[in-house]
Amino acid sequence: MASVIDSLRGGFTEPRRDALWGHIYLTPELEAVSESEPFMKLHRIMQLGPAYLCYPGATHTRAAHSFGVYHLTRRILLHLAKEGADAVLHREGVMSMLCAALLHDAGHYPYAHSLKELPLAAHEALSARLIQTEPLASLIGKTGADPAFTAAIIDQTIDGAGSELALYRTVLSGSLDPDKLDYLNRDARCCGVPYGAQDVDFVISKLHYGRDGLQIDAQGVPSVESVLFSKYLMYRSVYWHRRVRCATSMVKKAVYLGLRDGIVQKEDFYEIDDAELFALLPAERHPAFALAQKVRRGQLFTLVRESRYNEAEHSGILPLENRLAEEERIAAELSREDKAHGKALKPEQVVIDIPEEIVFETGMRLGGGVFDNGIVDSFSSALRMVRVYAEI
Repeated sequence: MASVIDSLRGGFTEPRRDALWGHIYLTPELEAVSESEPFMKLHRIMQLGPAYLCYPGATHTRAAHSFGVYHLTRRILLHLAKEGADAVLHREGVMSMLCAALLHDAGHYPYAHSLKELPLAAHEALSARLIQTEPLASLIGKTGADPAFTAAIIDQTIDGAGSELALYRTVLSGSLDPDKLDYLNRDARCCGVPYGAQDVDFVISKLHYGRDGLQIDAQGVPSVESVLFSKYLMYRSVYWHRRVRCATSMVKKAVYLGLRDGIVQKEDFYEIDDAELFALLPAERHPAFALAQKVRRGQLFTLVRESRYNEAEHSGILPLENRLAEEERIAAELSREDKAHGKALKPEQVVIDIPEEIVFETGMRLGGGVFDNGIVDSFSSALRMVRVYAEI
């Protein structure tokens, strides 16, 4: 155990000053990773995409978030090493985990989740690919980590076995993972809302590693409940704010139609930042690209209809191709309703937004709690609103 703890304590001499966590320390080798071009790209991708249109402070970046995830991961690993996880932790593994935390969003798309649902590779797979190619592969190797193992922690579709890999995957993506603990706190602070704040010190102190993997004791159950409810409130107030959803759906439609018509290729959207996304979509290349340029200028469509998602009513327009036909129908309908003004809407002037179903991760073994599966499921159904926006 001493060697693992030494690996997590010794040599972390290079500070980064973070607005949320204070000083974050890296080794010189990890610092080199953070200065590589694949990581530097994350400084040019805003964490919350169009949320700044509602919350002017929401201009923090994926890079800042990645430093925060790395910082919390190191703290969690130190705690678990002291709490009995030394039996499965090894120096190469913990360094791989630290690299995975720092680079978990290396392949993330620009403009938050605007490109979700499109026929593109998963960003975890893109992160894994970047990690195993130059310059990152060599830089990661110099930290004492294994690039292939680092990639397997992030991309769970990569075959891998062993209790150490299983532990790292659970730590990085679970009920109380460092990703969630950072983004809830960071997003809430930058947006100026109180909903996301978590007692991180207490959360970490209640994590344990045992025969059944990562666990939290009964005293820590309120922390899980706090995360669940905070996530619900942040989705309701920030992530799925109707203006944010409008901007997201406008950009998504622009990209989808560009891909469908062969104006752009899916590979064009890999490894680009926010500015490069809009540069790919000039209005003169395709009529739908005007949607993206309007979002860039803050000219969002108007909300004209809103209803709660109903499986029987809305499942047929979940596929984007089906949604296009419905948008065309609604455009004609709205044009008829607006005959007095003589305005005919084109299909590109209507977008339907149907958010994906939210997953509230509750896989960690708990010692009791008030949020059963029914209550957690109700969070998602309460948030999932189908909205129609139009340029009227």
